[in-house]
Amino acid sequence: MQTRKKYIFLTFLASWLLLFFFGGDQLRRFAFFSARKAEAPRSWPRWTDRSLLKSFAEPEELQRDGDPPAPSPRERRAAWLSAHRSSRCRMETCFDLSRCERNGFKVFTYPQERGQPVSETYSKILSSIERSRYHTARPEEACLFILGIDTLDRDRLSEHYVRDLEEKIRSSPLWNGGRNHLIFNLYSGTWPSYGGELGFDPGRAILARASSDSRTFRPGFDVSIPLFPREHPQRGGERGWPRGRSVPPEKKFLLVFKGKRYLTGIGSGTRNALHHIHNGKDIISLTTCKHGKDWEKHKDTRCDRDNVDYERFDYQELLHNSTFCIVPRGRRLGSFRFLEALQAACIPVLLSDGWELPFAEAIDWGKAAVVGSERLLLQIPSAVRCIPPERVLAFQQQARFLWDAYFSSVDKIVHTTLEVIKDRLNPPRSRSRRLWNALPGGLLVLPDFSTHLGDFPFYYLHHGYSPSKKFTAFIRAVSQAGSLSQPILRLIQAVSGSQYCAQIVVLWSCEKPPPPSGKWPQSSVPLTIIQGRRKLSDRFFPFGAIQTDAVLSLDEDTSLSTSEVDFAFSVWLSFPERIVGFPTQSHFWDAERGRWGCTSEWTNELSMVLTAAAFYHRYRPGRGREGPGGGSGTPRPSPRSPPRYYHSLFTEYLPAGLRELADGLAACEDILMNALVAAVTKLPPIKVTQRKQHKEGVARPAECGEGAAGTPPGPHPAPAGAEGTAGGRRPSQRRDCLNQLANWFGYMPLVSSRLRLDPVLFKDQVSVLRKKYPSLEKP
Repeated sequence: MQTRKKYIFLTFLASWLLLFFFGGDQLRRFAFFSARKAEAPRSWPRWTDRSLLKSFAEPEELQRDGDPPAPSPRERRAAWLSAHRSSRCRMETCFDLSRCERNGFKVFTYPQERGQPVSETYSKILSSIERSRYHTARPEEACLFILGIDTLDRDRLSEHYVRDLEEKIRSSPLWNGGRNHLIFNLYSGTWPSYGGELGFDPGRAILARASSDSRTFRPGFDVSIPLFPREHPQRGGERGWPRGRSVPPEKKFLLVFKGKRYLTGIGSGTRNALHHIHNGKDIISLTTCKHGKDWEKHKDTRCDRDNVDYERFDYQELLHNSTFCIVPRGRRLGSFRFLEALQAACIPVLLSDGWELPFAEAIDWGKAAVVGSERLLLQIPSAVRCIPPERVLAFQQQARFLWDAYFSSVDKIVHTTLEVIKDRLNPPRSRSRRLWNALPGGLLVLPDFSTHLGDFPFYYLHHGYSPSKKFTAFIRAVSQAGSLSQPILRLIQAVSGSQYCAQIVVLWSCEKPPPPSGKWPQSSVPLTIIQGRRKLSDRFFPFGAIQTDAVLSLDEDTSLSTSEVDFAFSVWLSFPERIVGFPTQSHFWDAERGRWGCTSEWTNELSMVLTAAAFYHRYRPGRGREGPGGGSGTPRPSPRSPPRYYHSLFTEYLPAGLRELADGLAACEDILMNALVAAVTKLPPIKVTQRKQHKEGVARPAECGEGAAGTPPGPHPAPAGAEGTAGGRRPSQRRDCLNQLANWFGYMPLVSSRLRLDPVLFKDQVSVLRKKYPSLEKP
């Protein structure tokens, strides 16, 4: 019996020992940690047979039991905000709005300090601001201040790094803790972390910086700008591809990348993995590790092969022959290739987690770029293959539009930054995202003018709007006081006979008063006389007396019939965004002299319609009080007078220097208005049938005060053969005007055309009763 108990006891003890050595770990977990299991369910299971399963992930990639979850972007940003007091800045808390209410949106640039070098890029930025319509030389009336010290490169290892910057800034009496200041920055942080440090405290200043991190970006206060190279043009810039209005052709490659591969450090993870998507057919991914001073110390087994493949393709050819272009982060979040892809209409595929995209406050990047995740790189090829062709075309068109509208020059980048800030000052009058993301773009849609789509002529077609069926004849008169020439009397009678004419406004451009009302011809429509300032640009001033959408701009010696006016207006109703008229000119490039020229010879091509007889849209968003000119007065619009779109662009968008140029050179106002409309619409004007030719050599009545101080020659040609007169100077003045305008725009905005519109059955051998405008065919 004792022996039996002894064997039972030994067996029981052996069982416990076996259980302890081979299964005790699981028993302990079950006995002592069951409460913990109930508290927090595991997000990643621990299998008892995990030793039999091969792991395809690195251990640090897996979330461990009991580890807190990774903080969300919102939580990370909240933690950053708690550590940086100035990061709580908003326009309402860190910006003095009262300065802008007193004097409007004026920008003052600090004078540059002696002996303080400024980079070429920062000089371009300062020049863009000083050339803008917002610049002021008086700091007391400024709403926004720009530092004269170069803040673009804040990398301590850079040769352009400015030391002791904070001390220099704080010594300025205008600094005021950074309030109402705008600081431009392209490079921040340094090796190895590139953490975004500026090396000084910006205080309450607005930061316009490239490679903005969403964790440190202050929405509604800071502005994210693109990273652009030193060679980026000051103004104009190359136009995006494809040129013109052609449909982009089907491209050879689907997805491409060619660039540096970082072997170590920040940004190396994504670029090191790009070779996985390369298939050598429609997806090309080429990298090189041959950059930097010590690249050979860190090169891996792929470097030599990658360097050989890297030289097989040209970078620009890849951009222009691919549908999608991968834009991964570099050492910083932004990259030069982002703008390069936009210009080539290669849809950017962004792989830069946390990057606050440029001007994302206004631009809808979801219509022009594919925003991917660095962690899902291998899914990019299948994702872009799923995008239908019509969406691809829409992406390409939008990419080209954004490049042309906001990124093709330093001027556009800087002006977009200023306009974004200006929109924040008065949200009810700010541009909608629709206006920012559709032609002609936010820079050419003035919010002071209107923010309603139906008020702009180029949105009529898309939204079913139509202009009013009446026009105002606007005649610039330069006859001697006390008498009216016969041409202007006939012109008033012909225009007033049109069924579409609502009123006639005469701009009297002489010092002496106009003739009394009894001297003017009787007409069936109201006749208003406005006293002008004897400047050629007065004809495009937004006079409140004009109360229709359409304006028929006329010179007093213009010869038109009622049928010509009616037909031209019917054409304009179908093309309200363009200039429609009779006399034309064309521009050309003079290769021998290396400059632009223009001619009024009758050729098949035209690019300008002279405003001596032309319809264009003046814009009327709503009824307002009539401006000056119920009788006489100076051409200053009433504060409540309805603005005119092209009139408003001419007087508010263009700088004063260009308007002075138009006043100083004969016929320059014609060229300037045509260039402005072409820059907005990207379309040529339209020529219509005319019975009587507008010739250069026709005689004109004597102008009042011609040649007097402050009075340039009138817009009409002098008699033929007058050597040494204003008429003889007109061709050279037109050339000078054309070249100065091209220099200001940075490119030639005029668009050529070979189109002329005639009435139906014009000069056809059919009965006159079947023709709507038979008088147009009479000699």
